[in-house]
Formats: sequence, C-alpha cells, structure tokens
Amino acid sequence: MGLNKKSVDDINVSGQRVLCRCDFNVPLKDGKITDENRLVAALPTIKKLIADGGKVILCSHLGKPKGEPKPELSLAPVAVRLSELLGQEVKFAADDEVVGANARAAVEAMKDGEVVLLQNTRYRAEETKNGEALSKDLASLADVFVNDAFGTAHRAHCSNVGVAECLKAEGKPAVVGYLMQKEIDFLGKAVENPVRPFVAILGGAKVADKLNVINNLLEKCDTLIIGGGMAYTFLKAQGFEIGTSLCDDSKLDYCKEMLAKAEKLGKKILLPVDSVTVKSFPNPIDAEVASEVHANEDMPSDQLAGDIGPKTAELYANEVKAAKTVVWNGPMGVFENPTLSKGTLKVAEVLADADATTIIGGGDSAAAVNQMGFGPKMSHISTGGGASLEFLEGKALPGVVAADEK
Repeated sequence: MGLNKKSVDDINVSGQRVLCRCDFNVPLKDGKITDENRLVAALPTIKKLIADGGKVILCSHLGKPKGEPKPELSLAPVAVRLSELLGQEVKFAADDEVVGANARAAVEAMKDGEVVLLQNTRYRAEETKNGEALSKDLASLADVFVNDAFGTAHRAHCSNVGVAECLKAEGKPAVVGYLMQKEIDFLGKAVENPVRPFVAILGGAKVADKLNVINNLLEKCDTLIIGGGMAYTFLKAQGFEIGTSLCDDSKLDYCKEMLAKAEKLGKKILLPVDSVTVKSFPNPIDAEVASEVHANEDMPSDQLAGDIGPKTAELYANEVKAAKTVVWNGPMGVFENPTLSKGTLKVAEVLADADATTIIGGGDSAAAVNQMGFGPKMSHISTGGGASLEFLEGKALPGVVAADEK
C-alpha cells in the first residue's frame, strides 16, 4: 500500500469549497456529548483549512441510524460544541437527506473561512454501501476532498471513498488531514519499516479476532508478546492445564502453527508463565473478587485466568525496556477490575517510560492507557480500533488508498 499520501500541507484551498470527512462519532447522552476527544482531535485540520481561506464543509457519521433519520443521532450537538471549540460559528445544515436544499443553500452562501456541518451521513442508506447517488451528491458540493477520519478508513463508504473517486474523476484533489497523516506515519511505518528491536504486544479475549494480525506481525516484529484471554489458547496448545480460562478449541492447531512459524523465522513469542486466577469473572466487572496467583504448571482446574501474573508482567516489562518500537493492541487482563488490572498497568507503565516509539492500537488498549493516565507519554494512540487492527494485518485500507499519492 502506498503510504506517501498528499496531505492538507500539499495544497492551498483558498477560495475553494473543501469537503472534509471527520470522525465525529462521539458518545451522546440525552443530547449531550460525554467525550469530546474526537472533536478536539479534528481541530488542527479544520483550523488549517479555515486559515487557508477555504469554505469548509464538514461531514461525519454518528452511530448506526441504518439509513434513516434518527433525531437522537443528529449531528446538531456537534455543530454547537465545534462552534465553541473553534471560536466561530459552525452552521448546521439540517437535511434528513444529508445533501438537500438546506445544505446547498448554506454552501452557496459561504464566504472564505466559514464552516458548515452536514447531517449524519448514515441517514442515507447508500452511505455504508458506497452507493453512487450519495457520493455524487457529496462531490457536487466540493472542489477538494480532505479525509481525516481514520476510524472509518477500513470501510469503503460514500463519505470517504465514493466521494473521493467522484472528485478524482473530475481532476479534483483528494488528500488526507493531519490526523490521518499521523496514523499513516506511525502505524504504517512501524509495521513496514520499524526501528529495531520491534516488539508487538497483543492481548484481548479472542485469538479469532487477531488471527491475521498475529500472522502478519510475526513476519515483521522481533518479539511477539501475547497476553489477555487469547494467551490461554496458546498455552493449551502447548499442553498446559488452563482450568476454565477462555479458550478457542478450534484454534489450537493455528496456535501450534504460529509457534512453529516463530521458531522457523527465529522470532520470539512470549506467553504467560503465571496468571492471576479467579473462580469466575467478576459481575459486575469492577466488583471485588478473590484471586490467587498460579504458575502454568500448577493451574487449578476449577479456576480461570483473569490477568497475567507478576512474573509474567516482569518478563514482558524487561522485553519492552529493550525495544525501540512497540505496538500494543489489547489489554493483558480484565483491566476494568482493580484486582485484574495489574498486568495491563505494568505494561502501560513500562511503555510510558520506554525509550522507544510507542504506538497504542485503538479500542480497549487506548481506553486502558487513557484511564490509567499514561496517554500523554505514548508516541501515538490510534483513533481507530478496527482500522488500526487492519493496518497491523497488513491490509490496504480503502480510505487511505482513495487519497492521492504524492
């Protein structure tokens, strides 16, 4: 995949209509935004386009309205908050069909440096099917397309792929924004051209979710560290007793193949040597729970692993300390529970202090790092869980492919 993309720094949009796809898929409660990280992350690109004197038309999806107008998933609250964050009015074009009379009139009346926000792109059924009608409607508003929504880069939708193709067919530019550029720089280059030693840490519950990631990263990294629920399928494949721990019996042969592949390639796979065990998963998830620590050799048959044990955490920490590039996707245990969060905390602490490029692949790992207060100490925290996983699998992301090469 060509990772050398034209960005907002390679063009000047003065006097032009710029359609900018952002990720404003923010959590709402009673019409109020409860976490505005995604809005804040979009500001540098929006400010650059305003400063250039572009007519800035913003679009995004929000939630899953499934192709029809759902008032509770309107982007109206986003327009209000963005106006405050930017210190200038963001006019909301409230069209249930996204590009309707309101949007056309608002764009028509725009002066350079003004901002309009379109309605939730998923109000239209074509959006998620990359249907031509919506792509053409969006393209009709713009002279330039800027994609700054990494969170949906792994999906080929109208608002990130279809519209770019329509504009490119007319000889108009499609470039990436600053947020997208940062994701490509860190995730793309970490995997394609890492400073070594390159250590990948994979956690989370299921091996099935990470099959292709394990396979791809084994070829790229020097050491693969495996924690979380998925580690126990690997341990069972090696013949250890895992009690009632999470396990995917249909993937035992796959785990054996990966262990053999690592040996053949001269790569290290690190697995837990001890675990924090409990009788059953805590319910609710953050409830107090009695736990024990057991080495792999003496795992009780009636307990399950809820976190990596202290010896494992130490082993993993030492490996990370020697690394120059680290990619981490997926927690080491049930990080939402104080008793079962110590493994994840230890890994986060070591990464925060590491003399390395540290990249956190969205989703639960990003949540864990931010909750534990280590966010600012990481080189990069990805804004897209699914998209970052597909990047680490070595897949070409449609939203990235659609942008012009330099």
